[in-house]
Amino acid sequence: MDQRFLKSVGEQIPELKVLEGEPMKKHTTFRIGGPADFYVEPDEKQIKKLLGIAKECDMPVTVVGNGSNLLVGDGGIRGLTIGIGKGLSKIEVSDNMITAGAGAILAAVASKAAEASLGGMEFAAGIPGSIGGAVVMNAGAYGGEIKDIIVSATVLTADGQIKEITKDELDLSYRHSCVPEKGYIVLGAKLLLCKKPQDEIRAEMAQLREKRVEKQPLEYPSAGSTFKRPEGYFAGKLVMDAGLRGYSVGDAQVSEKHCGFVVNKGNATAADVLALIKDVQQRVSEQFGVQLEPEVKMIGEF
Repeated sequence: MDQRFLKSVGEQIPELKVLEGEPMKKHTTFRIGGPADFYVEPDEKQIKKLLGIAKECDMPVTVVGNGSNLLVGDGGIRGLTIGIGKGLSKIEVSDNMITAGAGAILAAVASKAAEASLGGMEFAAGIPGSIGGAVVMNAGAYGGEIKDIIVSATVLTADGQIKEITKDELDLSYRHSCVPEKGYIVLGAKLLLCKKPQDEIRAEMAQLREKRVEKQPLEYPSAGSTFKRPEGYFAGKLVMDAGLRGYSVGDAQVSEKHCGFVVNKGNATAADVLALIKDVQQRVSEQFGVQLEPEVKMIGEF
C-alpha cells in the first residue's frame, strides 16, 4: 500500500514533497506527537488529486491545520496526514470582504484587515490557529467568534466536490461546526467586516495582546484552553479551586499562570497530558459535580 501510494504521488503530483515518518510534534503548538506515516502540505489543486490517490490505495486520511488545538498520540498517525498550510494561505481584500485560504494564520488575516481599516477581527489576532481550524471549531476569544464575521466557507466534500457552504449551513455554535460530521475539508472562507479607523483597530488588538500576555502561559508550548467552558462556570477557576494549580504528570502541567491551560514543560508526552486531563476531570467532578469536557482535539494512536 505504502509503495503504491508513493509511486502514484510521484507520477501524478511529482512536485509534491511527501515526508515519511514525520514527527507530529513539529506540527503542533503543544510540541507533542508521534510520527505520521506520510505527511504532506498540498495546495488547492494538489489536494483533490491526493485524496483520489489515497482512496485508490485504501489509505486513511487525517487533516490538520496549524496544530494549535491538537493533541497527537505518542503512537503517531497511520496513513496520510494532510497539513493545510502555506499552499492554501492566500488572503485577498475586496471592499469589506476578506477571502482567506484555510491555511492562512488568523494573526495574518487580522493584520491584513487592520491594514484595510476593516474592524471585527480584532478578537482573533492572538489566536494561534489558521482560518480552516477556526471554521471547524468556530474559534473565539474575548467575546468574538468566527460565526460573527463569516459569510461562507469553501469546502472539499467527502466525494471530492468543491462547494461553497453558507454560514447557516455550517451550523456554528460554541466550539462546533458541521464540518467534522460531514467529512468536509475546509479550503477557505469569506469574512465580512466593517469599516473602522485603523488606529482604533490597532489599539484594540494591542490591548487584547497585552491581556493575553499577562494572563496566558505563552512561555510554554500548549494547545490553548484545555477544557470547554461548562455552562455557568469557568473551567480555569474550577481547576484552580480544586487545588490543581501547578499539578503535574511527567512534564505536562496545569499552568501556574492560568489553570485553564495544560502546558508542556519540556518533554511531555501525549500519555502525560491524557493522564493529567483525566485526573483534573475526576477531581473537579468529585469536588463540584461538574464534568469538564476537553476542548483540545485528540487524534492518532495513544
